[in-house]
Amino acid sequence: MLQETEPLTGHDIETITMSSSAAQAVSRIFAERKLEGYSLRVYVASGGCCGVSFGMALDNNIRANDVAFQSQGVQVVVDDQSIAYLRGAKIDFVNDPANGPGFTVDSPVKNSSSCSCGSDSQGESESGTAHGCGGSCDCNN
Repeated sequence: MLQETEPLTGHDIETITMSSSAAQAVSRIFAERKLEGYSLRVYVASGGCCGVSFGMALDNNIRANDVAFQSQGVQVVVDDQSIAYLRGAKIDFVNDPANGPGFTVDSPVKNSSSCSCGSDSQGESESGTAHGCGGSCDCNN
């Protein structure tokens, strides 16, 4: 279940950071695909007993309820509902030997307990989703 959080102010947005490797990877993707004017959208993809899972997309449509900011030279866009769950988050690009290269979103604003299916809710895959039951409560418990 998603936890209640306080809304972010303009000052708090600065607490969302992107590593230089993530910024380089996003910039490389934009250049390779010729996506001029696009932003990296980060959002809450799901939530459940395992905590909050995040998603990312390449987007050129900034909506009225979005918060947009620059991090490491990359325009990042977050909707007004997701931004509260990204307070203090760090976006990184890693090359995991088991899963291959990909992005991670490490946010301190997520469920800190273990999932009832026995999975650790703190682990994340390269797509930024929690390991284990994937954030849903259909663990057969």
